This record gives sequence, structure tokens and C-alpha cells, in this order.
Amino acid sequence: MANIVIVYHSGFGHTQALAEAIAKGGSTVQDTKFSLLPVGDAEARSAELDAADAIVFGSPTYMGSISAEFATFKDWTSKRWMGGAWRNKLAAGFTVSSQWNGDKQNTLHQLFTLAQQHGMLWIGLGQPAGYNTSKGSPEDLNRVGASIGAMAQANGDQGVEGIAPSDFRTFEIFGRRIAEAALRWRREPLREAA
Repeated sequence: MANIVIVYHSGFGHTQALAEAIAKGGSTVQDTKFSLLPVGDAEARSAELDAADAIVFGSPTYMGSISAEFATFKDWTSKRWMGGAWRNKLAAGFTVSSQWNGDKQNTLHQLFTLAQQHGMLWIGLGQPAGYNTSKGSPEDLNRVGASIGAMAQANGDQGVEGIAPSDFRTFEIFGRRIAEAALRWRREPLREAA
């Protein structure tokens, strides 16, 4: 069984709904287990993070960056870093903002950098960009055009209903990719040179 933990901060429910979409899609892969972990519970549930085969980081993009709550979690992870607790685990990341751009790429780079500092191996989105031709539409998968992780756009004046169905489908497919990678990684983990 591959264990995947999605650790996230959600200020208005959008990030949590997208975390749930990743878990929903990933749970269709046999022999995988997804757990949702709000950043505020990370210290109390640190054993889950340490035992995970993959950790997925999720933060809304606020003012072109991760949220303050996620930054607090990020700083807390230095305790895990000192002992190498997450070294050679798989990692992935996602974000959401109300703007089409909103500097979401900055947030994904922060999540990627966090994973790299822990010695983790990153899983990218693996989906071609959609909604980028005259024949495209907002119903295309990966309509925001992400690559290093998953991105969604949510209308700032709406709750979860302000996230496009295509974004939810994009995140579900991302969840399956993460689950499949975690299963493969569990069967053949990295063997470091002595």
C-alpha cells in the first residue's frame, strides 16, 4: 500500500476542495491511501508525514506567494529536515488563486524548493496546457497551463463553486499520476551509493 499525504492550507475552502479532488482521483488507483492534513495539524500528525511515500504540498497563492499559514508549516519542517525524515520521498504541489496568473508559478516554485531542500523527488503535472488555441475552451484540462504542479483559478467572489469543473478534473488526473508514481516508487525505491 502506498501512503500519500496531502498537507495544505485553505483560507476559504478552495485549496481544500482541490486537495480532495487530488485524493479522489488518486484513490481510484488500487493499493493507495490518501490522507488530508491541514497544516495546523501537521505537528500533531507528524508521524503520518514521516511514514508517507509521497507528500503533496498545497497552498493558496496570496499576493504572489504561499500563505502565511503554509509558511509557518514550511518553517516547522526544518525539524524534519535536520533528521532527513523526508529524504527520498516523492513530492508534488498545487495552488489556487482568483487571478488567472496571480503569480501562482511563484507559489509552485516555493513548494518545489521546499521539497528539494528536504531531498525529495518532485512529480510534475504531466499534462499538456489547454485553452491555448482558437479551438480551445475553458473546459480543457490544465486550462491554466501549469507544468511543475497543478494550478487552478477560482473566482474571488465565489466559494468552491467558483472553481471550473475542468480544474477539478485536472486535479483528479494529477492525483492518479501521484498515486501511480508512489506505487512504482514503493516497489523500487532509490538506492543511494554508500
